[in-house]
Amino acid sequence: MVRRLSLFGATGSVGRSTLDLVRCDGEAWRVTVLTANSDVAELAKLAREFRPGIAVIADPARYGALRDALAGTGIEAAAGAEALVEAAQRPTDLVMAAIVGTAGLAPTMAALAAGHDVALANKEALVSAGELMTAAARASGATILPVDSEHNAIFQCLAGGRIDEVRRIVLTASGGPFRTMAAEAMAAVTPAQAVAHPNWSMGAKISVDSATMMNKGLELIEAHHLFPVGLDRIEILVHPQSVIHSMVEFVDCSTLAQLGSPDMRIPIASALAWPQRMATPCAPLDLASIGRLDFEAPDEARFPATALCRAAIAEGGARPAQLNAANEVAVAAFLSGRIAFPAIVDTVRRVIDAEAPAVPASLQDIFSVDAASRAAAQIFVDQLVHA
Repeated sequence: MVRRLSLFGATGSVGRSTLDLVRCDGEAWRVTVLTANSDVAELAKLAREFRPGIAVIADPARYGALRDALAGTGIEAAAGAEALVEAAQRPTDLVMAAIVGTAGLAPTMAALAAGHDVALANKEALVSAGELMTAAARASGATILPVDSEHNAIFQCLAGGRIDEVRRIVLTASGGPFRTMAAEAMAAVTPAQAVAHPNWSMGAKISVDSATMMNKGLELIEAHHLFPVGLDRIEILVHPQSVIHSMVEFVDCSTLAQLGSPDMRIPIASALAWPQRMATPCAPLDLASIGRLDFEAPDEARFPATALCRAAIAEGGARPAQLNAANEVAVAAFLSGRIAFPAIVDTVRRVIDAEAPAVPASLQDIFSVDAASRAAAQIFVDQLVHA
C-alpha cells in the first residue's frame, strides 16, 4: 500500500536521509509535501524528482524564485509561516518534522492537531512546548514517533514492555569531540573543531550542541515528555562508541538496549516503517571489529549543560523554552566567531537566572517566551563581544 509522506525540512540532514530511504522503496511512498528554509534551488530540484502536491519555502522573500523554478511542473509553490502550517494540515499518512529549531513548532503542532502521525526529528519543538504537543497528540489520537536515535532506541526497547514496567531509562551520549579535553583548553576551541563530531554526520547547530552536551540535556527533556516515567528515572551515560543508542531497564532488572551503526537513516527507517520494519542501505553492525564498548559517567563540572537542562525541566513552566531559545542564539554567536565555546552555556544560564516568565498556556505564550529569551541572550552576547 502506498503511503503519503509530508516532509518538513527536506534539504537538511534528516530530510536528505529520509529521501534516501524513500528512493530505496519509491513504490511504497508518495511524497505530498516538501519544505525548506531558504534553499530554493535544492527544494525545486527535489520537488521535480518527487512530484509533491506543494513545495513551501519558509522565507517569504524567496517565493518568486520558487514559483519560477517550478513553473510548468504543476507543483504548487508557497512561502512563509502560514503556508507551512497549512501544508502540515493537508491529508497525509506521516509527517516527518525535521525543521531545525522553534521554527518547526507551529507546523508540527498543526499536524498533530489534524490527527497526523508525526515522526519527530525536531527536539527543540518538544523541549519548548512538550506539554502542549503531547496534549495535542492525545486529543487528536496522533502518534509521535521519535526520530532522535536515542529516543527511537527507547521507543524500540519499549516494544518489549509497558511504560509502568520501566525502572530506569538510560540515554547514551558520545561525549562529543571534547570528551577528554581539559576545561581550560575549551576556551580556545574553534567552530570547526566543535562541528567535527567523532561518530555522527550532523548539521552545525546539533554538532555544537553535542560538543557542549546541551544536546543530551535537551534529549533528557524530550525523553521526559515522550516517556513519562519520572525525571528521577532518566539517566545519562557517556558511551564514546555510539553503538548502544539507549537502554531501558525494567522492574525485573533486565535491560534492553538498541544497537546500531551511527547512521541516522536507521532511526528514520524505524519511524517510517512503524509498526513494521523496512530494509535500509545502512552498514550492518560489526561488533567483532568494534571490539569493545566503553561507558563512563558524565562530567557535569566540565559539561554543565546537562545539569542546567535537568533543573529547567524539573522547574517546568517556561524554563525549557527559555533555555532552548537562549541556546540557539548562543550557538549561532559561537559559530559566527562572536563568543567563545564556554560562553554558550554561560549565556543560557544568565538568561534563565535573569527572569522567570509565567507558565505558558498556549502556543502564542511559547512564542512570546522564545522571543524575549532570544532578545535577552542577544544582549548578553553583545556584552561579551564588547567587554
